Amino acid sequence: MCVCRLIPSFIGSNEKFLGVRHVQCILCFFCLAMSYAWRVNLSVALVAITDNSTILAQNATDSSNSGFDLFNSNRYYNFTNAEKGILQSSFFFGYIVTQVPGGYFAQRYGAKTMLMYGLGIAAIITMLSPLFMQFGVLTFAAMRFVMGLAQGAVHPATHALLAKWSPADERGILGTLCYSGAQFGTVVMLATSGFIADSVLGWPSIFYLGGAAGFLWMIFWYLFSASTPEEHRLISPEELKFITESRSDGKMQSAEKLAPTPWKAIFSSMAFLSLLVVHCTHMFGYWLLLMQIPTYMKKVYDVDIKKGALLSSLPYMTMLLLSFFFVWLSKVLQRKEGMSLSFNRKIFNSIGHWIPMLSLIALGYVPTDNAPLAVTLLTLTVGISGATYLGFQVNHIDLSPNYAGTLMGLTNGAANVMSGVAPLIVGQIVDDETSVTQWRWVFLLAATFYFFGNLLFVIFGRTEVQWWDSPRDNKEDAEQGTPLAPNGQVK
Repeated sequence: MCVCRLIPSFIGSNEKFLGVRHVQCILCFFCLAMSYAWRVNLSVALVAITDNSTILAQNATDSSNSGFDLFNSNRYYNFTNAEKGILQSSFFFGYIVTQVPGGYFAQRYGAKTMLMYGLGIAAIITMLSPLFMQFGVLTFAAMRFVMGLAQGAVHPATHALLAKWSPADERGILGTLCYSGAQFGTVVMLATSGFIADSVLGWPSIFYLGGAAGFLWMIFWYLFSASTPEEHRLISPEELKFITESRSDGKMQSAEKLAPTPWKAIFSSMAFLSLLVVHCTHMFGYWLLLMQIPTYMKKVYDVDIKKGALLSSLPYMTMLLLSFFFVWLSKVLQRKEGMSLSFNRKIFNSIGHWIPMLSLIALGYVPTDNAPLAVTLLTLTVGISGATYLGFQVNHIDLSPNYAGTLMGLTNGAANVMSGVAPLIVGQIVDDETSVTQWRWVFLLAATFYFFGNLLFVIFGRTEVQWWDSPRDNKEDAEQGTPLAPNGQVK
């Protein structure tokens, strides 16, 4: 018997609580895990690659052989801070280009195909990174740019898949299950990269092992995933009925019937614009910390790479665990009378932004001889931000199940402009990496972004399905004389 056929029996008969939809989210969990691991691997690897204690010794042995060497990629490089900024930013400038096209094509042609090709290309580039680095900074930056292009569809396609697979009352937990993979990948990469770099395998194995994991994931994704419940060959009729009858308060459309994207209505919606702003401000702070923690811990608190990698992973492990605690807390609040979905979205988003805002401000005043306090504040800042999985991060599906992929492409594309700018801003503010005062300005800037982004979301954010989610149906209903609400929706 085919192994695939055993899955429904393994899952059990009560598929309302554990079914094929959960398998899709688990696969997305590992997809996000690898995507984020491949982004952050360079941050830790750069510390090992630019280890000054080995550069001089290498120069003495490599002076007669400075050309390209296919079999000796375990080299060390004397990158400047400006060059490090270019390498770290190049991924994001490619990443933003394919956000909106990725969401559009995922809606039209399916999330399965978009994720398969995107992760495959990224896995190849990851494995070849040590070789590309030998050609110089610009060549390696160009390949990181291409990797960004390949991964641009990951978030939009995941949102498009969630809109099809998640019942409305499970949206928070399924979305958290998918996107918490980002923290898992970050934790694994930060916690293990230092050990791998110091081992006999050398720092190139950070890239080799990561790429190999990507190819393994592709096998499982090909066998067990589908873009929609209707297309999955293993789903039971009971689970299919449960999903299709409860996944949205709006009108889900097939790709063939979906109306052209209502661009004008989207960009004139304050609910969407506030979502756009809060996504941008969140990603600025998140990626600023993610990419700078290894350097900050080493230069300010003199923590070596092995210990620094473990400490740097602690905030993201905390975020991973707290994200599921917040899911439980959200369910408790929803059961209480008067606790609406809108209240839940805004209260959890406020927890995930304004508490980190305060801890970031405090972080800027931690003295250099108090590393434990710095680690505590970093852990609080990053860990508490896991509450945003119940806030703005699934609000795209609330507003428009049919165009959730496109909305995520728009906001995530704009947000990652901020992610790409973040290391460049740090490079301009921090010219002495041992200066607490200079790092303080960086943290104050991120705290300011957190405050104003969430403030706009609290004021203008909405959770109702917007009228432009089904513009064609609403137009037909209006022509047939069905009364419309003030927002254009059918009463």
